[in-house]
Formats: sequence, C-alpha cells, structure tokens
Amino acid sequence: MSGLLVAEGLLADGEEGYRIGLTPVILTDQTSFLKRWEAYLAHHLKTPVKFVQRQTYKEVTDLLLDGDLDAAWLCGYPYVRNREKLKLLGVPLFNGNPFYRSYLIVPSSDTATGDVEDLQRKVFVYSDPDSNSGYLYPQVRLLKKGIEPHRFFAKSFFAWSHRDVVKAVSDGIAQGGAVDGYVWETLSRHDPTLTAGTRVVMKSEQFGFPPLVTRQDISPALFIALQKALLDMSSTAAGRELLDQMNLDGFIEGNDLLYEGIVESVKLLDNGL
Repeated sequence: MSGLLVAEGLLADGEEGYRIGLTPVILTDQTSFLKRWEAYLAHHLKTPVKFVQRQTYKEVTDLLLDGDLDAAWLCGYPYVRNREKLKLLGVPLFNGNPFYRSYLIVPSSDTATGDVEDLQRKVFVYSDPDSNSGYLYPQVRLLKKGIEPHRFFAKSFFAWSHRDVVKAVSDGIAQGGAVDGYVWETLSRHDPTLTAGTRVVMKSEQFGFPPLVTRQDISPALFIALQKALLDMSSTAAGRELLDQMNLDGFIEGNDLLYEGIVESVKLLDNGL
C-alpha cells in the first residue's frame, strides 16, 4: 500500500480491512455521513472500513487499478474503459431503478435555450473528463449532430464535481452545463436554493447508474462479504437511514447490460462517428 494512504490515516500496513474509493459526495455534512457509513459497513463486515476520497474519477480509478483500494464508486464511463480489469460489485437504485440520466442545465433566467445547439459561442461547463453524464454524453450528442464540441463553445471548462457544475451555471459563470441527473435531483432535495438558479433544458436517455466495483483479482470471500453488506442495507433500519440521506433505495448486483449505452457512446467517440 502506498505511503500516501498511510499518511492520510487509513489502514496501516498489514492491517486487514476494506479501502473504498470515492469522488466528492454531494451531502452537506459529508464527513459525518461517511464516518457513519464506515461504521455501519465495519459492523456488518466485522473488519475496519475506510473511505478514500479523491477529486477526480481518474485518481480513484488509478488507485484501484494500482492495488491501493479494494473497491471504488466509479462512473460508468471509467468502468466501461477498464472493465476487463474490474468486477461489478453493486449498482445503486434511484427511484427504484438502476438508471440515471444526464441533464443539460442553463441559468434559470435563460428561458430561450431549448437544446445544446442553442449554446453556440457560449461558456459551457463539464464535470469531469471521465464522467458519462458530465462529459461523454454531451460530447457524443454534439458529434451526432455534426458539431465539433471543441470549436462550438466560446469556452468550456471542467468543474470537477457535479455540484460545482450546478453552482457555476447558477452563478452565471457558465451559460450551460452537463450534470448527473441524480445529483441535480438530490441537490434539489437537500439544497434547493442552489438548483433554483438553474433550469433543466434536456434529459438524456437512461444509462446504468454509476457502479461500485472491485478489481478482478479481489478474493472471492472479500467480494461476497462486501457485496452482501451493500445489498443488505435496504433491509436494516440503519442502512435505510443512510440510503435515504443519499437519496437511494438500495443496491443490486447489476450486470454489464446496464452499461451498453455507455459502451456504444465510447465506440462512437473513439471512432469519431
């Protein structure tokens, strides 16, 4: 295990337990929440659990592939890119289904924009270059319309979190943005003053919800135990309380068919349509 992780107060060298990677979560009191989720999983697994937070999907993906994590909550895009090295652990249920959408948002004061083509020569904000909803989907949508994304907008930039995409659009820093629909809906529930400054112009087709994954070489016993702890959350009062704070209904095993839409998007992007 890397010295960096030890220095951050995670599991010491030789200590048994689970290290689970996360990108920034959207909960207002995220430190308290993650401590409670760690304690919940540790209680059910009978071994320590530590969440490792990083700013980008790439950082978390690299830590997982390098063996510094046992599992991670990734976007479907990096999962599809690396799925020969990864194993599907669990897929969250949002509104009863393992799906979510990409939302195109604009400032609430903009009542004219009806689609992404209306944002030509405007400032556009993406979430992360490894995000399906916050980058891959809007790129492919523009390409399908014969539009070169890098030349279409006056300027584009990455906010590095979906929450910050919403904030950038709400504050008028960007005239449009691509955001995870689950995040936007959950922010509407927990922080409605933030989403009130934005308007959803368009919603994509459904995609498989960002999954929790492990490396392919994780031991079967560790994999089964962690998967069971996640899948059983909806059947316990403490687990349901945590799920409710995440605006989720639970986790299912899922399968790769959920991510076929992202697979097709990746092919289109790689082949330049």
